[in-house]
Amino acid sequence: MTQALNSSQTVFHQIYDYYLWTLTLSDERTRGWALVDSPIPTLLFTALYLFIVWIGPKYMEKREPFKLSLLLVPYNMSMAVLNFYIAIQLLTASTRLRYSYICEPCRPKHNPDELQIANAVWWYYFSKLLEFCDTFFFILRKKKNQLSFLHVYHHSTMFLLWWIGIKWVPSGSTFLPAMVNSSIHVLLYAYYGLSVFGPSVTKYLWWKKYLTILQLIQFTCALVLGVNGIRTGCEFPLWMHYTLIFYMLSFIALFGNFYVKAYMDKGNQVFFGMDVGCGQGNTYDNKLLHGQEKKTN
Repeated sequence: MTQALNSSQTVFHQIYDYYLWTLTLSDERTRGWALVDSPIPTLLFTALYLFIVWIGPKYMEKREPFKLSLLLVPYNMSMAVLNFYIAIQLLTASTRLRYSYICEPCRPKHNPDELQIANAVWWYYFSKLLEFCDTFFFILRKKKNQLSFLHVYHHSTMFLLWWIGIKWVPSGSTFLPAMVNSSIHVLLYAYYGLSVFGPSVTKYLWWKKYLTILQLIQFTCALVLGVNGIRTGCEFPLWMHYTLIFYMLSFIALFGNFYVKAYMDKGNQVFFGMDVGCGQGNTYDNKLLHGQEKKTN
């Protein structure tokens, strides 16, 4: 028993020493920034999020759902504006720096454009904390069917993984997935915000049916970039390439499973605008949707 305890303590100390060593490799440009220095705030927020996911539906079980229309519109439009800001900041700075979309090493430079990218990546990381509200709105509106494993997995892991990004690689190739995802989120949150007004408005939101396709393209491109980075020896942390590959594979598998169920198991019920569990999307009946379109034409 004593030997086992001593072995456990030794392993713990080795892991802790390794963690301290990794901290010496963190990017000095983001040291001292809000939530960045220690993983504890990110872990606590994630734990609190998961606790609310567990306790929230139980609390709402015998209560009437909240409508939240007056809250959903400003929230979604604010998120659309924030993601537009992030995307523009990343696009303009990376263009001036002539960043490569295939492989861009993370250089610890302090020029204004590099700092602009790091700042935008921090806001992208922080936006993942704000997106926890998507789940809370589902709970308050009693949209229990939307609280899928895919939804919770996406929200909780994105916040954790992007803490790693802003801590160790806040520039370089990190800019691309953040820029692309933020661009898609502009369309997503604009759609979610406007769709609150009902069918009279949603019939004009033509881009809703392309959102799922954009997400699938995003996952596939990120996967290809990760594989290509390893194949070509891209001067970017190797563990980041592997993390990206496995993370995208998990999304493709989970989203593919959802896609099959939505199109095959549920017949003509298709969920448009699914941001791998993000936002306040709705499930539409295809026949009903086309019927409404015929009436309006």
